Parts: sequence; structure tokens; C-alpha cells
Amino acid sequence: MNIVERAKNIMLTPKTEWDAIAADPTPTQGLITGYVLPLAAIAALAGFVSAVVIGTTVPILGTYRTPIVWGVALLIYQLVMSVVLVYVMGFIIDALASTFGGQKNFNQAIKVAAYAYTAGWIGHVVAIVPFIGWILGFVIGLYGIYLLYLGLPRLMKNPEDKSIGYTVVVVLVAIVVGFVIAAVAGAITGAAGLGAAALRSAGSPRVTYDRDSNMGKLNEFGKKMEEAGKRMEAAQKSGDQKAQMEAAMGALGTALSGGKGVEPVQLEALKPLLPEKAAGLPRTSQSSDRSGVAGLMVAKVHSDYGDQSGKSLSLEVVDTGGVAGLTGLAGWAMVGTSDKENDSQIERTRKDGNRMVHEQISKKGGTNEYTVVLGDRFVVTGRGTGVDFDGVKGAVTSLDLGKIESLK
Repeated sequence: MNIVERAKNIMLTPKTEWDAIAADPTPTQGLITGYVLPLAAIAALAGFVSAVVIGTTVPILGTYRTPIVWGVALLIYQLVMSVVLVYVMGFIIDALASTFGGQKNFNQAIKVAAYAYTAGWIGHVVAIVPFIGWILGFVIGLYGIYLLYLGLPRLMKNPEDKSIGYTVVVVLVAIVVGFVIAAVAGAITGAAGLGAAALRSAGSPRVTYDRDSNMGKLNEFGKKMEEAGKRMEAAQKSGDQKAQMEAAMGALGTALSGGKGVEPVQLEALKPLLPEKAAGLPRTSQSSDRSGVAGLMVAKVHSDYGDQSGKSLSLEVVDTGGVAGLTGLAGWAMVGTSDKENDSQIERTRKDGNRMVHEQISKKGGTNEYTVVLGDRFVVTGRGTGVDFDGVKGAVTSLDLGKIESLK
């Protein structure tokens, strides 16, 4: 396999190249070492140059460049996670094959994942070009969706008419996993969480962190992902398809949860949290739901309130459970304050102590919304029409937020 020819062909003549890939006997290990790692390394190196050499220019403030030590940590992280991402997506593609009328074949699924990501790696390289590079890189990266669409029926043998649905589901998973990886990478750039781990592996003195600190959370997350990777490898060697599926979902769950592996609370614990009346309006309906798969469960309770005047309000409490890491990772990456305003509404996001708060205020009598994230896990939202913002906010803050937070 010639890596240059293969990359060029998959980008320029994907239809015929997927047929050649389907018949290629290269084993998974050879694919990873001979194709994935070289391309991922070039993409990671491009990211290193962009962060450390070129830097990020901020109007008025000037150009910020990541310190070289942390740039190396970020490079190592991106390279490792590129391989992990290919394996996770390979497991997902293989697990979903029968759902969309295809044939389960892990080796072929890994091929689909690896070669579809070619566009993304090339996009990362192009993105270092000043000014327009990130736009070109984004467009090239999107081409990977088309590559995936073409590759699935040729390698996984699913019917052509089911390729769109198959592609959409796989892309959604890739977006979620990619978000987690990007969030952690952002935290590394800002706080250099994995730098100490890289130095430690090279023989430097052991460095420890407070488990509740950003660095401690990143360190624990890295360990959990390493453990998940080992379980995936063992499952693949066993040949047990059920074990492979469980390992794949476990790895995805580890990524989404930031290594927490949290199960949401039972609905009976959430239902009493929503009152019979809110903002002076009686409750008109209530619903609850606890769904997902092992390791990726989410629980939600929802109540609607209203009266004959046309005023309406909804209150919702969501225990993100297995995907709690998304809110936690946002905190690690220091996603904090924003303030937007136009002719129709004001929108704010801010930190209130350890809580994240989002406010959406209508200027024209439309919908007002108030959301608070508790303990990096519980999302409490109030949304009202005909109810002013203070009324919506008051309905949320009148709930026992401390009790909700303590449920974790």
C-alpha cells in the first residue's frame, strides 16, 4: 500500500478507490501503522506549527503562541486520540452494520473509519494557512462525510438505500466523540494538562494533581480512556462479537462521560422536584423518560404549566448521567462568559460560582429562557411564553437546586 497514492486516490477518485480498499488484504495493525499514524502525525504536526509557531491572533491583544512544552503535549494527545478515534468509530460502524442491512466485519469497518478520516487529516494541514486556511480545512473535512457515504455500502455491504441513514448515525457519533476530544485538547492548550504525563513517561519525577482540579480531571480522564482502549483490544482478540459491542459502547461512554461512567438517578427521585404550580400557573401535564444504553443513560422530567390567558411555562430537569462529561469538559476548557444582543433578544452565558447559567431574554414579548447547569451534570431549564424573564428565572430558582445538585 502506497500511502501517498492511496490518500490521493481516496480524495480524487473515491468510488473506484473504495473498491480497491475493499479487496486490500492489509491487516488492521498494518493499516494503523502504515496509514493512520503517518497521516495523523502530519496533521498533529500541522497543529503544533499552528499553535506554537504561527499562533492565534486576537484583535487588540496581539498574537498568542502556545509554549513549546505544551505544544508537544497537545501534539502527542492529538496523535494518540486519532488512533483511538479510528478504533472507536470502527467498532461503532461494525456494531451498526446489521441494523442497516450490512455485514459485520470489524477489519472492513476499521478501513471505512480510517480512510474516511483522510479528508479530516488533510483539512488539518490546510488549516494552518493564514486567514483562509481554517475555512478551506473545514470544507475539506466535510468531504469526509461523502467518503463515508461511499465507503459504507462497498465495505459493509449495506443496501445503497440505507447508506444515508447509516452515514447520519455514524457522523452523529463522530461529532460527539470529536467534541469531547476537542474540548480536552482545548483544556490542554490552556492549562497543559497532559504535559506532565508526557514528561513522566520520559522519566521525569512523578507529578500529582488534586483530583478535583482541572489537571486532576484531565489526568483521570486519560487513565480511563487508556483502560477503555485495553478492553477494546482484548475484546477484539477474543472474537466475541457481544464483548466487542460492549467494549465499543464502553469506550464511547468513557469518552462522553469524561471518564466518570455515571448512571442517572431514578425517575422517582426526579419527579417530586417539579411543583404543582410555577410562576402562578397550574400544572397542565407532566412527563418523564429514562433512556439510552448501558453507560449512556439520560433521565428527564418535564412539566408544562398554563392558564386560559395564554401564558405558558415549562420546567425541565435533565440528569445527563452517562454524558455528564460533556458539561464537565466544557468547564475544563473554560467555556465561560458570553454576551450577545440584537433587536429581538439578549443572550448571556456566565459562571455563577461552580454553576453555569444561560439566559435568553426576549425584547418583543416572545419566549424567555433560563438554564442552570448543576454539578457539571444536572441541567435545569425554564422556558416561558407570556411570562416575563424574571418570572421564568424565579420559577427555576424556586426549585430546590441544592437538593438536585446533591443527587450526584
